[in-house]
Amino acid sequence: MTDRHTHHKTLIAPLRAALYDYDEGAVRSVLHDLCAPDVVFRLAFPFESIVGVDAFVEAAFAPLATAIPDLERRDHIVMAGPTSEGADWVGCSGYYTGTYVAPWLDIPPTGRIVHMRFHEFYRLENGKIVEMQALWDIPEVMMQARAWPMVPSLGREWHVPGPASCDGLVPGPYDAPASAASCQHIIDMLAHMKKHPGEGGPEVMEMERFWHPKMMWYGPAGIGSGRGIAGFRNWHQIPFLNAMPDRGRYVDEIVYHFFGDGPYAAVTGWPNMVQTVTHGGWLGLPPTDKRIEMRSLDFWRVENGLIRENWVMVDLLQMYDQIGVDVLARMREFNKARAGFDPETGRAA
Repeated sequence: MTDRHTHHKTLIAPLRAALYDYDEGAVRSVLHDLCAPDVVFRLAFPFESIVGVDAFVEAAFAPLATAIPDLERRDHIVMAGPTSEGADWVGCSGYYTGTYVAPWLDIPPTGRIVHMRFHEFYRLENGKIVEMQALWDIPEVMMQARAWPMVPSLGREWHVPGPASCDGLVPGPYDAPASAASCQHIIDMLAHMKKHPGEGGPEVMEMERFWHPKMMWYGPAGIGSGRGIAGFRNWHQIPFLNAMPDRGRYVDEIVYHFFGDGPYAAVTGWPNMVQTVTHGGWLGLPPTDKRIEMRSLDFWRVENGLIRENWVMVDLLQMYDQIGVDVLARMREFNKARAGFDPETGRAA
């Protein structure tokens, strides 16, 4: 008999297939089959939470497919497992791609291939999806359209790859001991990570105990990627902690959902970080002294007892919105000089 986590990955396979050969009717039909009637889709800013399959398709997928008529989804991680609270999740990571021929969210089209990373997590009860938490890397599309209106990333911006081990579509049967070990390794690592800076310098994180010397940290567009502990610290962690040193102090206000599947582990939460932008500010912005929440949906791959790869998605547009910066409005200012856009609004004419 197939274990339930392998079964859950099999259940969503028709949705992945319908998105690979995108057809709106097929996607809508599969989602109706898979989802509970009151399913909640929690999406990145500016979409936010949507109830019901039809509303979700019309708000999210239909406009995207209009902009990218040959829309195609490619998954490079599909994993599943239970949380310590007893919930069952499936996590998927990959990218949407196709030819970008019409504006989407007022991002100007390029007429060329475009790619947009996604992290999507599905919570299942009694064989039905009851909740999805998903981040689409909208800033990545802006960058490809040369319309990113904020500061340059410190890390490397590129087309983030799938697992080096090429085993991200985790097969069954579900290996409970290995999955639990991967998940616990991540939980222990994060517990040590939170010791800095409150309990001491970088040494209190014991990073060499948890991370591979050739680790790859794949951050979202707007932050970028880094290699090795030094790359992670220089291009993300040091600026992040300098700006928000109270990271990790408000754990009673957030919820983490950790689960593992073989050598992979994942975390989802809505939100799963709360902190205050202080000191020198972050991402080129001055400090606001304002507490913000952050959504981060992450995957890790453990190799020989150490983290070799970490895929991270953060809803940066939502972060900017909380501190009073309308990134989409600022981007429209860029569009005013482009052919085919109304110079008064920056929108497609």
